[in-house]
Amino acid sequence: MLALGLVLNTLGIGFFCWAIFALAVYALPFFVALSIGITAFQNGAGVVGALLIGTAGGALTLAFGRAAVAITRSLALRIAVATAFAIPAAVAGYHVVFAVSQIGVPSLAWREVFVCLGAVCIGVTSWTRLIVLAKTRPLEPGGVMESPSNQFLRPEGPRDDRLPPSSSTGSHKSAR
Repeated sequence: MLALGLVLNTLGIGFFCWAIFALAVYALPFFVALSIGITAFQNGAGVVGALLIGTAGGALTLAFGRAAVAITRSLALRIAVATAFAIPAAVAGYHVVFAVSQIGVPSLAWREVFVCLGAVCIGVTSWTRLIVLAKTRPLEPGGVMESPSNQFLRPEGPRDDRLPPSSSTGSHKSAR
């Protein structure tokens, strides 16, 4: 029974750590959903209305954040959005690691060291999941406009690459 308890404790702690790292990205949408839901409830929306409004606000926050990271090509904007998601994740990670470290770390100094390391790890994980795993749109040459200065660099004369393959420069004869 002792071995079974050790195995289950190890599995439980592993699952708990996985859940912390997996759910860290959702700290900002959860905070937004909670804030909107509480505000809606205080303004008379009722319990069901506050839950619906809060859930919609959190879902929109997550969708807009992921879309902003995936669509934009600006590295500064991607970093800003990912940082906006990573800071609440780091704060949540700080408090989770602080609560867990109170169980087995008696020294306040070491507890603070572990808490700060845990907050940094969870924040960086959240930031990395948004930045690295977001797929950006490929560059589409059809949507890019040429600048007027490029037309002076082109050689003069007809461009055969724009003509359809069925047409030729000669005369067209009817098939009668």
